[in-house]
Amino acid sequence: MSENQNVWKPTDEAKGKATQFRLFAALLWLGAIVAQVFAIRFIMQAVNEGSSPVNAWVIGFIVLDLILVFIGSILWKKSNRLNPPSEKNKFLFYMQSQLGVVLAFIAFLPLIIFILTNKKIDGKSKAILGSIAGVALVIAGIGGAEFNPASVEKYTEETNMVEALTGTNNVYWTKSGGRYHLYEDCGYIKNSTSIMNGTVAESYETKGIDQLCQRCKGQKMKEDGLSEETLNQKLEKVKEGLHEETSDETETSEEVKDAA
Repeated sequence: MSENQNVWKPTDEAKGKATQFRLFAALLWLGAIVAQVFAIRFIMQAVNEGSSPVNAWVIGFIVLDLILVFIGSILWKKSNRLNPPSEKNKFLFYMQSQLGVVLAFIAFLPLIIFILTNKKIDGKSKAILGSIAGVALVIAGIGGAEFNPASVEKYTEETNMVEALTGTNNVYWTKSGGRYHLYEDCGYIKNSTSIMNGTVAESYETKGIDQLCQRCKGQKMKEDGLSEETLNQKLEKVKEGLHEETSDETETSEEVKDAA
């Protein structure tokens, strides 16, 4: 994507909310790691005292670990929808999008390794605690995974398409739908009890929707007499919109100077 193209940017409000969500997520993840440490500590204490490590304290800290990791991942994914990463650096994009999965492993894998490799823990206790921690890791990993990650490039592409078709960045969606629409009375949503509208980015923030209704697209193209070729031409103009606006402003400024 060239520097002259009209690249989507989050609002200051969205940036602020995203920063708050990320801060809270980091604190929750830190708490999860602390819970893991306490779980290990109570296991060691029980083993040294000759009692069973399968007790309420250990299980309680594992469950607390899971809750903190899970909530932290939800907040982190919300922050990425408000202020998404760029796909230019594939590694950083993957790490930011899937950080919840990484933290799930950090919050549970050391505990699992400790349980399975500690020679003082009997086989039955290993099986019980290992299974509980393993299931918690799977749940936390699934909860932290982002199967449809947002990105600056994705928001830019989708927004540009809507603007090329309608001239504005405004779409409609419902709580149960999986696509956003150009028309409030589209047949797929007109009978819905609650129809929301806003920008393409807001549809993603609210519902994770990133696909345009093809019926709406076809209807709009038919109304405006657009072919795929002419739509692509309009799309290219929208992509270069920022550059064109800058050029227009420059020309206007020069005209004002000449008139003065």
